[in-house]
Amino acid sequence: QVQLVESGGGLAQPGGSLRLSCAASGFAFYEYAMGWFRQRPGAEREFVAAITWGSGAKYYADSVKGRFTISRDNAKNTVYLQMNNLQPSDTALYYCGKGESVYYYHRDAFNSWGQGTQVRISP
Repeated sequence: QVQLVESGGGLAQPGGSLRLSCAASGFAFYEYAMGWFRQRPGAEREFVAAITWGSGAKYYADSVKGRFTISRDNAKNTVYLQMNNLQPSDTALYYCGKGESVYYYHRDAFNSWGQGTQVRISP
């Protein structure tokens, strides 16, 4: 049974940093692309960042490029999102997602979401 558990969210000031973690279990983590998505108040869930199975490629939404960094540790079955220079517009519920198929990446091909971790950016 696939399980994804996000953590690390919280309250930060504009310009601050947070590091999100997503602990995965129930599947061969090293074979799947992993992604971070977010849902801002009143909006649909949107893509934030993704990383392929061996960390060979990373992808970012334009809105976070240069500020967020995705990484993974296949030995710990964990994917991370380092978020720097946070802005109020980054306030959202952040989810991690598992790629739909082994050794396959597409921005829209994710499933098995975690429960999310709340990030709030406020002075």
